[in-house]
Amino acid sequence: MRRALELARRGEGRTRPNPPVGAVIVRGGMEVGAGYHRMAGAPHAEIEALRRAGVRACGATLYVTLEPCCTRGRTGPCTDAILASGLKRVVVSATDPNPRHRGRGLRLLKQAGVAATVGVCRNAGRALIAPFAKWITTGLPYVTLKMGMTLDGRIADSTGRSKWITSAASRRQARRLRNRVDAVLVGSKTARMDNPTLLASSNPFLMRVIADSRLRLSAGARVFSDGRPDRAIVATTRRAPASKRQRLRAARARVWEIAEEDGHVSLDRLLRRLGREGFLHVLCEGGGELAGALIRKRRVDRFLFFVAPAFLGGNSTPAAGGRGWPLRGMPRLRFMGVARQGNDLRIEAAPIRQRTPARG
Repeated sequence: MRRALELARRGEGRTRPNPPVGAVIVRGGMEVGAGYHRMAGAPHAEIEALRRAGVRACGATLYVTLEPCCTRGRTGPCTDAILASGLKRVVVSATDPNPRHRGRGLRLLKQAGVAATVGVCRNAGRALIAPFAKWITTGLPYVTLKMGMTLDGRIADSTGRSKWITSAASRRQARRLRNRVDAVLVGSKTARMDNPTLLASSNPFLMRVIADSRLRLSAGARVFSDGRPDRAIVATTRRAPASKRQRLRAARARVWEIAEEDGHVSLDRLLRRLGREGFLHVLCEGGGELAGALIRKRRVDRFLFFVAPAFLGGNSTPAAGGRGWPLRGMPRLRFMGVARQGNDLRIEAAPIRQRTPARG
């Protein structure tokens, strides 16, 4: 199952709106077939593994990270292929989180005489499909907030410069994250100050999303001039000048008009639109105002902090901008993992969902 999970990770960021899945077929203690879901519309992991196994699948055991599908979409049901192959046993890490399908594939296999085991490497299997599970049950993408900061929680100096707070090792690790998500989200100030391309070297499906309520970002910015403007989405409001919209569309960027909230693009509406478009996992790379707004709205599912052993102090830019919180109402996190990353610390955390304290 660990081998199947490793294979599944290769499909992250490429399968939307389907989840990443890996599969391994074992016979006589030897792997005879393996595969993973490479992209939407391509064969599912089970089908890839069965093709590689051929007749050796008969009487073998299939290890798969997610319950096999039993419905027809772009491809046929995997349960049909499993039954036709003569597999005698199926081992599953996680059941299908889709309420309409949960457990149906396993029931069909069991009724046909195929032995089934569920829950092997359960936590890893659930973590793998966490973005899909959130999307299929809520319609919203899973949001990871990544921030590079100093020990005093600052992401840029008093002039807005942030290159470079963290080490080269941290920056490489952060860039790798883009290979595993569907979209990278930044605010207009970050896009203007840093002028990043936000592309990933090995994820041809990654989209860049810029929240820019007034279209202050120049049409000559790198996200529009790096050769892939078709992979840029600019979320703006009705107040944005029509001439600027036309220039961006002429550059082949996508322009979405999103309802306004407190003078900015409504993040709830933007996330809902991304969900309707089939985006499962969104990586937010700042800046502070956008991060603070996502935290206040409790839209962050996972935090990744790269903390440099340094200070900025003074009126430098805080990691979470906007209005703060009272002590009793401050958002709290639980640490999921801490490790060295070059000369920095890499901290993974998840929100502790709390009820807002009653006034008075």
